[in-house]
Amino acid sequence: MAETKKKAVPKEKFQEEWKQEAGPIKEEKEAEQEAEETLEQLFEKLDDVTNKLESGETSLEESFRLYQSGMEMLKRCSDKIDKVEKQVLILEENGETHEF
Repeated sequence: MAETKKKAVPKEKFQEEWKQEAGPIKEEKEAEQEAEETLEQLFEKLDDVTNKLESGETSLEESFRLYQSGMEMLKRCSDKIDKVEKQVLILEENGETHEF
C-alpha cells in the first residue's frame, strides 16, 4: 500500500484560517468589554491614541490603525453621551428616568 502524505499547511495560512474561525469569538468578547467601558476610560484611551499619533514615532500603517481605533472609540463615546442626554431629557418631575 502506498502511503499518502499530508500536505503541510504553511504557517501563515494556518494562522489566517485560525483568525477567521476565532474572529466571532473575539468580536463578542470585545463587544462585551466595550459595553463595560466607562466614558472616562474611553477618554483616557483616546488621549493615549492622540499622544501616540502626535509623537511622530509611529509608522504609516500603525498611524492608520491608531486613527481607525480612535475613531471607533470616539463613536462609542458619542453613543454613550447620547444615551445619557436622552435619559436627562426624559427625566420626570418625580426623578424617574425612562428608556426610549
